[in-house]
Amino acid sequence: MNKIKRSVLLFLTAIIFIAQAGCAAKKQEPVVRQSFYFDTVCSIAVYDMEGMSEESAVKAIEQAFKLCSRYESLLSRTKEGTDIYRINEAGGEPVECDPETVEVIRKGLYYSELSGGVFDITIGKVTDLWDFHAEEPKVPDAGALQEAAETVGWERVVIDGNKVRLTDPRTHIDLGGIAKGFIADRVSDALTESGVTSAVISLGGNIVCIGSKTENGAKKPFRVGIEKPYSDQSEIVGVVEASDETVVTSGVYERYFESDGVMYHHILNASTGYPAESDIVGVTLEAGKGRSADCDALATIFLILGEEKAMQLARETDGVEAYFILTDGRTASTDGMIVSN
Repeated sequence: MNKIKRSVLLFLTAIIFIAQAGCAAKKQEPVVRQSFYFDTVCSIAVYDMEGMSEESAVKAIEQAFKLCSRYESLLSRTKEGTDIYRINEAGGEPVECDPETVEVIRKGLYYSELSGGVFDITIGKVTDLWDFHAEEPKVPDAGALQEAAETVGWERVVIDGNKVRLTDPRTHIDLGGIAKGFIADRVSDALTESGVTSAVISLGGNIVCIGSKTENGAKKPFRVGIEKPYSDQSEIVGVVEASDETVVTSGVYERYFESDGVMYHHILNASTGYPAESDIVGVTLEAGKGRSADCDALATIFLILGEEKAMQLARETDGVEAYFILTDGRTASTDGMIVSN
């Protein structure tokens, strides 16, 4: 059975309602709007801004969603005419791109190299073979997966100014592991420039908290719930408090299906084409505002590496705290990561 899930709804609900739990009569009610981009529900909740009114908050949110639309028109690999689509279909010829497209690709290449190819933005031909949104998902043909895996290799991406080309015309770029984090950072910047001082942005598992929340005249951090794996969004295992921070969660339970008693999830091993095998089922990262793209890529890397290597890399990464949910039900975290009940 297909068990695709949209965790964004749980996270936004957790933030809003956990944050308000226990409050007295005075509550800071947000202006909330949702839209659909990047194949997921995107939500923005504005709690306060300069000259706060419902009209001003809605205007700021609408401008932010226009930004989401713009980035989707640049970074989607499936929409015809985007920068990524044109690069993939160029047969190895250089393609002039928007400077921000190049910026995302550069950051993706950084994490591809850092991870030794565990995270690789040239995995597009592999991801094309897996359709986790199908009514009845199927395991791709083994030969097709092997052939697709042979096209993966971040070293095949060449950037010259704003021109991008692929040295192997079979190779395809897929920015799905980093784009939403990059966009969440940019949306946060845009809202702040619009005068927003307190808000929550939720783009899939990428959450950015702008400022903090006022409860009875006092500033309190937002409280972000961490979903219990395979709970169908009905339970949380803990809460992270965040002010002017990003909280990114990723897990193998977000998109998966079962076939012949075997579970196949969307975190793929670039070298084999099959779902990665590790002892981590869920990752939550916390970092300062502006680090959502970094956390997006790192979450995928950690899921693939497994606890020992992921913990080592997390401790070596400045400004990022990590919380891992393991296959045996245990949890592990870096020293600075505080998860409460």
